[in-house]
Amino acid sequence: MKKPYEKLLGKIGNLKIWTVNGKYVRDNLNEEFTTCGEHYVFPFVPKNELWLDHEFGTKDEKYYIDYILTEYKLMSKGSSYDKAWKEGNKVQKREREKDRQFKKLNTLKKEKNYELIKKIHKRLLKEYSNYLKVWIVNGKIVREMFFIDFVEGGHDKVYSFVPEGEIWIDDDISQKERKFILLHEAHERFLMSKGENYRNAHFNSSKLEHNYRLKRKGLDLELKKEIKKNDSLIKKAQNKGYLHY
Repeated sequence: MKKPYEKLLGKIGNLKIWTVNGKYVRDNLNEEFTTCGEHYVFPFVPKNELWLDHEFGTKDEKYYIDYILTEYKLMSKGSSYDKAWKEGNKVQKREREKDRQFKKLNTLKKEKNYELIKKIHKRLLKEYSNYLKVWIVNGKIVREMFFIDFVEGGHDKVYSFVPEGEIWIDDDISQKERKFILLHEAHERFLMSKGENYRNAHFNSSKLEHNYRLKRKGLDLELKKEIKKNDSLIKKAQNKGYLHY
């Protein structure tokens, strides 16, 4: 098979479940494709197929199949995306809570949240971290403990559970795509720090990300600029006593 197909995982009825090269999809079809997709949300996916992005971190594949199958079934019968998304997440959440480690992690969340954050933090990207801290994180724990739709990355201006002055990059993102996601999150964080709402900040950041996925040249320089802008704002906030670490 040609790109983006990687591996046929199996069939459910007449539906084929494929692992696909998500980077190829984001570079060439739609940068909003994340963990999985189906025809009624992404028309480029054939009607008889469900697509799952290749995973690089802790495996969540079985939960995404639960989600995307529910979404597909409901939308194929005329349900709205919002209803299908909510029902899919209910099914996914129920299955995640059966995980052996869920109760243990949930206890940490209630009693020692800082210990849970330590488990989520995997590696500090020192080449991008000064006043701003950029962490590779365990995305599976974030999805189970805080926000089931956490994908690719996020920061403290969007998610209250992210410590002040941090950007989190999901460990499910390949090293080849990390810079694109970080560029998006850094630009979005800067805009929101200056008072822009999330919707507009996300839209502008998606445009910036898409442009650099297409042209590639100048990505490192642009990324350094965005990190530097965030560093400057965080430094000012620390000096005024607004941020504490």
